[in-house]
Amino acid sequence: MDAMLYVVPVLIMAAAGSLAYRVVYRWLQIRSAWNSGLTAEARCLKAYATVHGGRNDTSVRTTLHHVYEFTARDGSRIRFEEEGGPGTTVEGDIVTVHYAEGCEGVVATARPPRRGRQAVVTAGVLGFVFGIVLFCVGFMTTVAVDLHN
Repeated sequence: MDAMLYVVPVLIMAAAGSLAYRVVYRWLQIRSAWNSGLTAEARCLKAYATVHGGRNDTSVRTTLHHVYEFTARDGSRIRFEEEGGPGTTVEGDIVTVHYAEGCEGVVATARPPRRGRQAVVTAGVLGFVFGIVLFCVGFMTTVAVDLHN
C-alpha cells in the first residue's frame, strides 16, 4: 500500500512530462515555420468544431479546427489540419500560411507570427508543469520521511 504513495505521483509526473514535451514540440514547429520565411496562399477546405464536456453540469469546451491545402515551392500539394484558428475563416477562404520544409516533412501554420505571445504561453504551461512536478516530489519526500520515522 505504501508503494501507491509513490506510484501515483510518478504517474502524474509522467503525464505532466508528456504535456510539456507536446507543448515544446509544437512551439518549436510553429517557430520554425515562422522563421523559415516560406509562405504560400492556402485554401481552407474545411472548418469544423469539436465539443468536449457538458455532462453532469460541467463546462463545455469548443475547439475550432481548419483543414488547409497549399502548394509548396517545389510544386507538391500540402494538406494540414490546425486547431484553434480564427472563427472568421470559413470553407473556401484564402489565407497565408507559413511553412518550413525539413527532414520530417512540411510543418505549416496559418497563425500569424506572434513570437512573444507564443513564448509566454509556452513558458506559462511549462511553469504549471514544473509546479506539478515540484508538488509531487515534495509529496513523495514528505511520505518518505514520515514512513521512516
